[in-house]
Amino acid sequence: MLSTSCKYALRAAVFLAAHSRQGARAGIRAVSEAIGANEHTTAKILQLLAREGLIESAKGPNGGFSIPPGGKELFLIDIVRVVDGTGLFTECGLGLQKCSDKKPCPIHFSYQAARGQLHQEFCTHTVQGLADDLELGKTFLKRNR
Repeated sequence: MLSTSCKYALRAAVFLAAHSRQGARAGIRAVSEAIGANEHTTAKILQLLAREGLIESAKGPNGGFSIPPGGKELFLIDIVRVVDGTGLFTECGLGLQKCSDKKPCPIHFSYQAARGQLHQEFCTHTVQGLADDLELGKTFLKRNR
């Protein structure tokens, strides 16, 4: 499954996409509050995404993080690759090294199908599309207590 860091990275990107649409940058505190993560974790995740060119970072009084305007469409798979890699979509569901169609583990074929469907979802959905649903109130990034 996705790591906690990857889940936070996906949430942060969606928040930034919605926030950047208004031409604004968001600071670490605003992002961390929006996604339900502490500021230290949020800072590390945002720095990684910025270093990999998925988001922009600007220093100074008007600084913060944003999704580059007019940039390429950012798919969920782009974030997953940077944060977690692609092992989720290629490795055995039980963690076995030699699992294959010829020598399957007990869950090989069902996990293979589920993993393929999940990969398709991450390749199809964009950060902007999820931000659209967020802005329309159809979805949320964290549960209110």
